Amino acid sequence: MKSFQVAEFNAPLKEVDQETPQPTGTQVLIKVKAAGVCHSDLHIWEGGYDLGHGRKPLSLKDRGVSLPRTMGHETVGEVVAFGPEVTAADKADLNVGDTALVYPWLGCGKCPTCVGGDENMCVVKPNSLGVYCDGGYADHMTVPNPKYLLNLKGLDPVTAAPYACSGVTTYSALKKVESAFNSPIVIFGAGGLGLMALSLLKAMGGKGAIVVDIDARKREAAEAAGALATVDGKAPDALEQLAKKAGEPIRAVIDLVGNAQTTQLGFDCLTKGGKLVIVGLFGGGATFALPLIPIKAITIQGSYVGNLRETAELLELVRNKMIAPIPVTTMPLAKANEALTDLQKGKLVGRAVLTP
Repeated sequence: MKSFQVAEFNAPLKEVDQETPQPTGTQVLIKVKAAGVCHSDLHIWEGGYDLGHGRKPLSLKDRGVSLPRTMGHETVGEVVAFGPEVTAADKADLNVGDTALVYPWLGCGKCPTCVGGDENMCVVKPNSLGVYCDGGYADHMTVPNPKYLLNLKGLDPVTAAPYACSGVTTYSALKKVESAFNSPIVIFGAGGLGLMALSLLKAMGGKGAIVVDIDARKREAAEAAGALATVDGKAPDALEQLAKKAGEPIRAVIDLVGNAQTTQLGFDCLTKGGKLVIVGLFGGGATFALPLIPIKAITIQGSYVGNLRETAELLELVRNKMIAPIPVTTMPLAKANEALTDLQKGKLVGRAVLTP
């Protein structure tokens, strides 16, 4: 099998040829059909997160991410073989030859959080595929258990791959602000996640969103995807524009960027009792005044990807509502480095998807 691995932080991915693994225990071997290139991959590639306020960056190495590592957590593959311990009940509706989305946000599987269905929140031993374990920047990949494979049942592999991260991440974040769906919400970021959020918000019955982005091309993409309006986050009157374009108090903000500027503007535009959900990991430190949190009774909540149940719900929503996919740019696996560089430079609209 061929894979592209992070052998050293901030260095080009290394092309590796090795024997194709055979599934053991409850593992499933898949032949990768599509692997999305996510902004989170940039943080893994670069080795950490900017915490702002002069703090030492949060090191991925300190968080247990070891190298070499094959990234890729938005993966779709064809089932090639099951391990010897996989039972008929384990397979459910999955057979050799089926195409499935890989749920990557795994935990230890044993702690109360994991047993309760929130493996993505495991703090005992996170095992996320493409982060702590090898992922989909390869032509083959092993998945620990069939339960983490969701049969696509005819959905396109390339456009479905982002549902494993940008899809379930925005779906989970949107569920946290459902009480505000009868008025316009504000979404920061019109990249892959932002465009996905617009499609899902409509399917979930929301009134719509005003999208904030500093890139004119991405604002145009958001408008084409159905945004109620867009605002340039760098505009000196961005706050006034948001208030005018909303036409009513803003009760919910989803920040898919997560830097000091976006969180500040998101905080400032909220009415009393509003909620700011921070998803993005761009980095930096918070700048809003602490007394205003209780004065405005603001809720600030983090949202980290989503769980397996939410991912299954998302795929059903996509099928039932026939949600239009976000724009994707397909690139051969051999151009994994180029895809990361394009993403880093802000050249991509929507998602780059590697196709081995």
